[in-house]
Amino acid sequence: MDLTLTGVTSALSGVAGSMAGSVESFVRSGPGAVQGTVSAVNRIVRTVPVVRDVAESRNVRILAGLLGPAYRGLVKRGYKNTETTDIALGGRAHFDWAYRRDFPEMSRLYEFAKDSQWNATKDLDWSRDIDPLGKDKLVPDQFVPTYKHRIWKKLNKIERANQRHAMLSWTLSQFLHGEQGALFAAAQVTEAVPWLDAKLFGATQVMDEGRHVEVFHRYLTQKLERRYEINDNLYVVIDAIMSDSRWDMKFLGMQIMIEGLALGSFGMIRNITTEPMLKNLLKYVITDEARHVHYGVLALQSFMKTELSERERRDREDWAFELTLLLRNRFLAHEIYDEYYAHAMTRTEWNRTLLESDLMSLFRRTMFKRIVPNLKRIGLLSDRVRPRYEAIGLLQYENEKSAVDLTARDMLA
Repeated sequence: MDLTLTGVTSALSGVAGSMAGSVESFVRSGPGAVQGTVSAVNRIVRTVPVVRDVAESRNVRILAGLLGPAYRGLVKRGYKNTETTDIALGGRAHFDWAYRRDFPEMSRLYEFAKDSQWNATKDLDWSRDIDPLGKDKLVPDQFVPTYKHRIWKKLNKIERANQRHAMLSWTLSQFLHGEQGALFAAAQVTEAVPWLDAKLFGATQVMDEGRHVEVFHRYLTQKLERRYEINDNLYVVIDAIMSDSRWDMKFLGMQIMIEGLALGSFGMIRNITTEPMLKNLLKYVITDEARHVHYGVLALQSFMKTELSERERRDREDWAFELTLLLRNRFLAHEIYDEYYAHAMTRTEWNRTLLESDLMSLFRRTMFKRIVPNLKRIGLLSDRVRPRYEAIGLLQYENEKSAVDLTARDMLA
């Protein structure tokens, strides 16, 4: 799809700050700058997979929301080989001087969160020795996407151990980076959400996410002794959520989609690992994340149905579907490919191998079993989009339990 000048107009405010300065200076700069920006946008649409996926839906408003993050994350890549990155934030803080406590379900969740706090320093056994390359495998060979590939069969025991170690380190590194994004998004949501009971619960989530950053960083640095940079597409998602000014979009992106992804991923690894400390660490984190998704569903189920216009609701429904495609197709561990397989296969072959692997099949099942029922519960699985989910094999999960119907025990099963 090639964007026309007319089609790009509504997208310029989202990308001009990164590509052409302020909107005002962009407009004053004349036709040459306009055409240059249109050309740059078209290049991103043609060459950046996540944006190409969205462009094919022809929803310009959704595309506009991703152009800026995609440019910063996949073209400019200012977060690579650096210790810090700044993201410009949008939004406002909502004060309630009446201090109304009129959301009883949220209040009960807040009380439960207070009773469920844990101390990562004391409650996990950090004295345990872990050898990521030892004979006791932390994860099975099937955790490596090339397990069934002819290349894997030629590897010796040390090479296989190195790749298991790398894949686990890469996966937990993305958990770490995602948890930092969740920490900041939770702080933003806490200041913007309109209910005091939700703000109080949000404060507990900020604490939870800080603890998750602590435990994943410590496990990676002290036990696995290896950490990878953030995946390009994960950065785009975090940038898009952080820079959106609408509090409900932050909720939808982080509490429903990313936390749903996390629940599925954490549960999958907890079920396949034989390492006791990692299994225990993930048990604690899953219990926290279950509350966070519950929080998102409580906050959004009424708001989406009663406070938005039909056009606004459709936009959020489309955005959720596009993010679903991104989560399903675009976390392809290219860092592992570059390190171990670039000399032996094309990137296209790697992508196909990973998407068809047992690992990704299990990952998709566990992830969307958590996400799709929650989208239905909050009113974002209408008859208009159901065929899209059915076409990619995800509608089968719509009748699973939503977050408000699940216990922590269910999440750990």
